[in-house]
Amino acid sequence: MRCNLIKARKDKKWSQGQTAEKLGISLRQYQRIESGESAGTIDMWDRLEDLFLLTSRYLRGLPAIGHGKEDNR
Repeated sequence: MRCNLIKARKDKKWSQGQTAEKLGISLRQYQRIESGESAGTIDMWDRLEDLFLLTSRYLRGLPAIGHGKEDNR
């Protein structure tokens, strides 16, 4: 489950259906992306970034670049 994507949608007070409509996709397709059942395309993540003004890394729940575990050399 992509909690940051869900939070971004809920912060806008949009339903899944409203979000899907803004993206020009079906409700089921959006539900599959939000649940993590579908990876989604790069184009779709670009559109989500534009819609929510948040990076796709954040929306997907990935750590920011450079903020992972430090090398133990």
